Amino acid sequence: MGIGLIGVKKGMTRVFAGDGTAIPVTVIQVPENYVVQVKNPERDGYSAVQVGAFPAKEKHLTKPQLGHFSKKGVKPLRVLKEFRVENSSEYREGQKLNLSEILSPGDLVDVVGISKGRGFAGAMKRWDFGGFPKSHGHRYHRAVGAIGNRTDPGRVWKGKKMPGHWGAEKIRVQSLIVVDVLPDEGIILLKGSVPGPNGGKVFIEVSRISERKKQQLKKERLKPLVESVLSLKGEDEG
Repeated sequence: MGIGLIGVKKGMTRVFAGDGTAIPVTVIQVPENYVVQVKNPERDGYSAVQVGAFPAKEKHLTKPQLGHFSKKGVKPLRVLKEFRVENSSEYREGQKLNLSEILSPGDLVDVVGISKGRGFAGAMKRWDFGGFPKSHGHRYHRAVGAIGNRTDPGRVWKGKKMPGHWGAEKIRVQSLIVVDVLPDEGIILLKGSVPGPNGGKVFIEVSRISERKKQQLKKERLKPLVESVLSLKGEDEG
């Protein structure tokens, strides 16, 4: 568990390592993040920090929301997110979070976002079904197939994979490695893709599975690649 950040997905690009290896990265813009509320086990029963970002106009917020910000001494913000932490006493309400102090190149993070909405989709596209054989003698190729089970249970099971709305749901992508952090520009580069369209809000937090042996091996395997990117960046700046 650890404090996280609120950001915006800007798109994908690539960076190069010293040996010319192209690394696909997602660019995430992190605006100014503030600690809005600190929760502790004595008062709230658990330890957490509520983080906010993106300035908001008072006319766009409700009176309870305005009262919440006023009580904490924080300017109105549009997006709030609560992160569980080990020790919430390390933070204070109204504190501005420093990007470089929270994340650094080589860290493993989880990214949570809302996937792209695809509208109504058939079962094959929505659930990646294989479909029926394409040979002669088959009348159906992209159909769902049977959905029932005779007399018992005599109905369609709840949750059956069928056509319907696809996308626009919360997705968590785990254990992405931070390739670079640009604190002056408020930008994070993550290896791989993250859910959502360009301009979509995302939440970045310390990976929940980072302590697993497999993830530690992954971190060690990619460490030279990250160091090579940083060394090449240093040469360009020099």
